Amino acid sequence: MATQKSQAIGRIAIAPSVAVLLVWMIVPLILTLYFSTLRYNLLYPDRTGFIGFTNYTYFVTNPAFTTAIVNTLVLVGSVLVITVILGSLLALLLDQPIFGQGIVRLMVIAPFFIMPTVSALVWKNLLMNPVSGFFAWIAKSFGLQPIDWFAQAPMLSVIIIVAWQWVPFATLIIFTALQSLDLEQKEAAEMDGAGAFSFFSWIVLPHLARPITVVIMIETIFLLSVFAEIRVTTDGGPGQATTNLAYLVFQQAILNTNVGAASAGGIVAVILANVVAFFLVRAVGKNLDT
Repeated sequence: MATQKSQAIGRIAIAPSVAVLLVWMIVPLILTLYFSTLRYNLLYPDRTGFIGFTNYTYFVTNPAFTTAIVNTLVLVGSVLVITVILGSLLALLLDQPIFGQGIVRLMVIAPFFIMPTVSALVWKNLLMNPVSGFFAWIAKSFGLQPIDWFAQAPMLSVIIIVAWQWVPFATLIIFTALQSLDLEQKEAAEMDGAGAFSFFSWIVLPHLARPITVVIMIETIFLLSVFAEIRVTTDGGPGQATTNLAYLVFQQAILNTNVGAASAGGIVAVILANVVAFFLVRAVGKNLDT
């Protein structure tokens, strides 16, 4: 009886927070659904009217939509590969007893706490600038022609910037998992004469399967909505070379002032994110059960 009473009190206590969260999520979603069924252009508000699913057809059949989907998948896939590999290597390095271990760990994790806009500006103006950037200085030092990163390799540039931000997250999760590795397994492997490669392949890698799956799931959800880095550096160009789904929605809403089409694109993006999250959660669940 006392347990039921305490559970009821707990539900009542968290009810306001749950209500606020639902309103925070549901009201914008309902408004987006509503606007997606309207012909609503900010330049011509007097021509607003109900047009059903026309905005969805317009958005999906837009030639830029296919390009945006491909760019989104390339960006997400590339960043995942880079962050998982580098994150694992850095985590293994940080797990070793080295001088100044605490400072090194802090420096490795620090980029994750920098705002995307700030990091994009740093990479654009201080590192990748073809005239005064650090990479240009290195190229000139070796007598090479500096690369105009955002003109010659725009998608690669965005991938590098975004991966730089997310490598610390992967490192932190994987490093935490390494800290929980059973010492008895290490000692048993050493006694059996296992080499470094065998130890990593048969003990460390299986132990990291779950945290790596979690890293992939969380990063994918956030990487589907990358925007600030593209807006600050390439502005979706050259042409549509770096236009992803999030940036395409921005173009429809702000540049084309087409709120209806942008709302339809937002709903499409939400559906895509939920589909990806569904399959990722299932994959994580299977991984955790094994």
